[in-house]
Amino acid sequence: MKEKEENNIEIWDDLVEIKDLVKALIICIITTFSGYFMAPKDSYKPLLFGLFGAITGFIVSCIIIKPKRKFIQEK
Repeated sequence: MKEKEENNIEIWDDLVEIKDLVKALIICIITTFSGYFMAPKDSYKPLLFGLFGAITGFIVSCIIIKPKRKFIQEK
């Protein structure tokens, strides 16, 4: 159990594996910057495309990285 705890960090009172956190950050950074830099150069479109890229990165991260929690119901 101690070895598993060394691979985790605590974020917002939840344990997260460092490897999965780095994967999610890289995916979100790539999709956000891709949306921002591919947007037309109008006044507000880079912001909207970047936001859409961030949401897309979040969705992709949720699909790729599966939760590792196990809930046990006690009576």
